[in-house]
This record gives sequence, C-alpha cells and structure tokens, in this order.
Amino acid sequence: MFDYLYRYCNGHQFKVCPMNWQEFTALLVLATAMSFSPGPNTTLSTALAANGGLPRAMRFVWAVPVGWSLLLALCAAGIGALVVAAPSLRWFIMAFGIAFLLWLASKLSGSRALGQADGAQLRVGFKQGVMLQFLNIKAWLLALTLVANFIAGQPDALQRYAIVAPVMLVYAFTSNFLYALAGAVLRHWLAQGQRLLWFNRAMAALLALTAWWMAGA
Repeated sequence: MFDYLYRYCNGHQFKVCPMNWQEFTALLVLATAMSFSPGPNTTLSTALAANGGLPRAMRFVWAVPVGWSLLLALCAAGIGALVVAAPSLRWFIMAFGIAFLLWLASKLSGSRALGQADGAQLRVGFKQGVMLQFLNIKAWLLALTLVANFIAGQPDALQRYAIVAPVMLVYAFTSNFLYALAGAVLRHWLAQGQRLLWFNRAMAALLALTAWWMAGA
C-alpha cells in the first residue's frame, strides 16, 4: 500500500494528497470525537429543535460549521496562538463564554411550553451560533491542536489546510444536524405533561457543566 496518493504527468510524479492514510485516519478519529461528543453546540442544537422545531434549529446548526471554519482559519494564520498566549485576552474570552452559557442555561431551564425556549426566552440564531464558537476558549485550543498536528510546519501546509477544513466543516454540520434531528423527533413526546420542562432543565444542566468545563481550561 502506498503511503501517499500520486499522479503522473509527462513522466513526472506529483503528490495529490499531502497526508498519508495514517494521518488522515487520525484526523477522522479526532474529528469524530470533537464533533459528536456532547458540548454546547450539540446541546443547543437538540434543545432548539425540541422546543422550536427542526427548521428553526437549522439556523444554529448552519452557524456552527461557519463559525468553526473561521476559527480554524484564524488559528492556521497564527492568530489563535496569539489569543491563547495573551492571558488577558484568554481570560476575557473564557469569562464572556462562561457567562453566555450560564445565561443560556438560565433561560432554557424555565421553559415549559413548546416554542417558549426558542422565542422570548432563548434567542439563539445564526449570529449567536457563530459567536459561540469564538467564546469557547477550549474550541481555540482544539483548533490549535489540529493546526499543530496536521498543518503547521509542513511544506505543503496550504494543501493540508484544504483537507482539514472541509473535513471539520462536514463533521461540525453533520453532528449538530443529527442532534437537532433527535430533538425534533422527541418534540411531540416532550409536549406531554412536564416532560419538556425536565428535558430543558437537563439541557440547561449540560450547558452549566460545559461552562464549568471551560473554566478549567
């Protein structure tokens, strides 16, 4: 088995894929662990779809890969390292992100009726979804991990970025869409009795735990 994919043209050999299969497999494993494990994005995708329906949740679902792609681009350009290395800026991002998640948790925990959490109490759309990616200091650290392990210091860094970025974009969208789809499927079942209230409180608790997790960064 060849480690890399090559193309021949006029007797010359050109590398088509800058990653060998071991590196690409490692990228897919890391992308799966990062994207599908419970976190603020997947929690909000589920909660928004369960309360307001899948179409309304899709604004947030689309925002996640857009925000993550912008964050990865900044880290690949070297700005991410500057952000993490500056204590005051790092603490500002962390504090603002924790406060935002706790505010979302407080709004979500009191939602008793379908649509309430997606209406007056909890307004999370495309802009807020993009912003949330930049307010998670651990998202910066994860993006820097990707850059350090798969892009930085390589002679074909631009080609590698052209592989890493689409992979992460697809995984970010797919994971949040599946979580939102699960929330939408549960929507009518949650409408009975106090189920929605307890579901929203559980989602709020996950957001609060995420804020606590971010504080340990």
